[in-house]
Amino acid sequence: MTSLKDDFPKDEYQQIISLLGKEPNEVELALFSAMWSEHCSYKSSKIHLKKFAQIKSSKVVAGFGENAGVIDLGEGEKIAFKMESHNHPSRIEPLHGAMTGVGGILRDIFAMNARPIALANYLCFGRPDYPITKHLVDGVVRGIGNYGNSIGIPTITGHTTFHSSYNENILVNALALGIYGPEDKIMRSQAPQSGAYVVYAGARTGRDGIHGASMASESFSDQTEKKQSTVQVGDPFYGKLLMEACLEAMKKNVLAAQDMGAAGLISSSFEMASKGNIGMNLQLDKVPLRDFSMKPEEILLSESQERMLLICSPENYPHLQKIFQKWSLPISILGETISERKMNIYWKDKLLTSIDPLLLTEKAPELKRPFKKWGFPNRTSKKLLNESSKQTFEKKLRDLLEQKENVSREFIYRQYDQRVGAKTAEDCSFPIGVIQLPYSKRFLGIVLGGRSSLLHVDALEGGKDSILYPGIQLALRGFKPLAVTDCLNFGNPEKEEIMSQFVGAIEGMVEAADALSTPVISGNVSFYNESSGANIIPTPAIGMTGLKEELSSNWPKSYFENKGEFIYLIQKHDLTLSENHFSGSLNAQEISKWIQFLISISDKLNSAKTVGHLGLAYTLTQMIQNRIGAKVEVDLDPFQTRLYEVIVTVSESKKEEFESLSRLTPIGVTTSDKILEYNKNKLSIDAIKEIQQAHTWI
Repeated sequence: MTSLKDDFPKDEYQQIISLLGKEPNEVELALFSAMWSEHCSYKSSKIHLKKFAQIKSSKVVAGFGENAGVIDLGEGEKIAFKMESHNHPSRIEPLHGAMTGVGGILRDIFAMNARPIALANYLCFGRPDYPITKHLVDGVVRGIGNYGNSIGIPTITGHTTFHSSYNENILVNALALGIYGPEDKIMRSQAPQSGAYVVYAGARTGRDGIHGASMASESFSDQTEKKQSTVQVGDPFYGKLLMEACLEAMKKNVLAAQDMGAAGLISSSFEMASKGNIGMNLQLDKVPLRDFSMKPEEILLSESQERMLLICSPENYPHLQKIFQKWSLPISILGETISERKMNIYWKDKLLTSIDPLLLTEKAPELKRPFKKWGFPNRTSKKLLNESSKQTFEKKLRDLLEQKENVSREFIYRQYDQRVGAKTAEDCSFPIGVIQLPYSKRFLGIVLGGRSSLLHVDALEGGKDSILYPGIQLALRGFKPLAVTDCLNFGNPEKEEIMSQFVGAIEGMVEAADALSTPVISGNVSFYNESSGANIIPTPAIGMTGLKEELSSNWPKSYFENKGEFIYLIQKHDLTLSENHFSGSLNAQEISKWIQFLISISDKLNSAKTVGHLGLAYTLTQMIQNRIGAKVEVDLDPFQTRLYEVIVTVSESKKEEFESLSRLTPIGVTTSDKILEYNKNKLSIDAIKEIQQAHTWI
């Protein structure tokens, strides 16, 4: 292995020398290379991420610093959930990058001793006509399906965007959620007292994924794209064995656990020791290998999948060993915890390094990169949101339906098993994923959001919207928003413009999450989504959960279900967009009250759908899938983007009650005529269906 010295900025290398009191050897360079990478250390973002700590909630049981966040739902139930990015690996090797993204996020959940019961994803691809887009979509979607379908966990919701800024920098963000029963304990990652065994469990270590954390901390270049060896290779069947073995072992035999994910054995062991303020003796020659020619630093850096680092007491190891042998998984004692805060790493009889774990974790650089405080002058006029035009209604609507970016996402989610496990109440065809909790039989909603086109115009307001808009999606179905996980996907943080977007988005998210009382309990940051100097548009991907206490599963459909229902347009306009003009600001407290209002009326609604950025007419075309027509008369441009509009229908029996609460009057009615009519402009449902079916592009 060539020396890693040249990979460090001069100031960081001098800092390493100062901390060690000497020049680092090759093993120590490998340690610092991984742990001080952007991907592992969060050195550009951690001073800003601390702002999330101001959002308080008594329901949070575990938050940042653990493998996943945990929320107490009451009635003996808790959930763990988290979302993470696998952007760079998925761009280089879309199939394996996406597979290991799903596998990695699942391990974060069962490392906490929660049984995974749901998956979701937030995907961003380039333009459909860009040469590599179809290849990347195919590989990523197959990878997600291959892993989730094989391990037996349903993918119940998601979000997919196509935009030119993702042409060379796709985003693959995976979310997993797990459940605790009344008797299940939360497994922490903090290593306990000295004298405990440090145990390797799971698949053997190979050369795949070496330097994966460093690769994920770089912008794309021609050389980056050739780094296939830095992408891990996932095995969902091994993942299933590891999940079942760990969940069985954690009932009484394990003291702490950490997934061997980014930076592999380095990050898992050093982070566990750092949190426990202790040290470890580690014997690298005890690591189960696939390739016996691997050098010590390669063993440390490998990100081979389906591996877990466990801490157990010596008397419990025989029980632990039997469990993993039963599941046909390698298990090995690598060493033990010690009271002295030193990581002593050995190769056979040779001591490779003796180093304080805090030097790799707490002493990692904390950069204060320059940024501008976000304000109205930062707003940009980007032609990302649709503009009104003088085309006829039919021509404009046909054009929107024919654009490949706007086709149904069914061609993606039909490749996922959405109902394995028999807990799915609503799947990817619904605006939110819904699962029924196995113990209380209540319903849990999951929604993914984050409108990058709005963030590109105004990062602060877009940050607020990324939290508030998913809250509206949940509220329309009667779910109270609970908590948030995120993937903050941005470009090169060394550029002031990008850091200004990042900080502005976080400030907006904090304001909105505080207003909704939805703490941000987990997540990650993905920087350097840049290729040849071109950065992606800012994309905070949000995963939000919500709870519906009532045992009834009656919630509004996303389409017109019956003829003769009254159509209403509910509006809450703090922000306005008129062609390229963007004005106003989101009042998070006021929209929080509006969300509570939507929850209060949700049981009066037969159907409900938020109006997207393509406008009111396009949204109506999505609501006629049950072949129920609609006749609407309203003095609004059908194709103009107006934020925070909701279309709902109410039956005649609930009309009076609804109007007394909402003080609204109908804008139309559903009909048995298979026609969409908007201010006397008509288009048949058959014509709409024909266009939609003809323009699925993969």
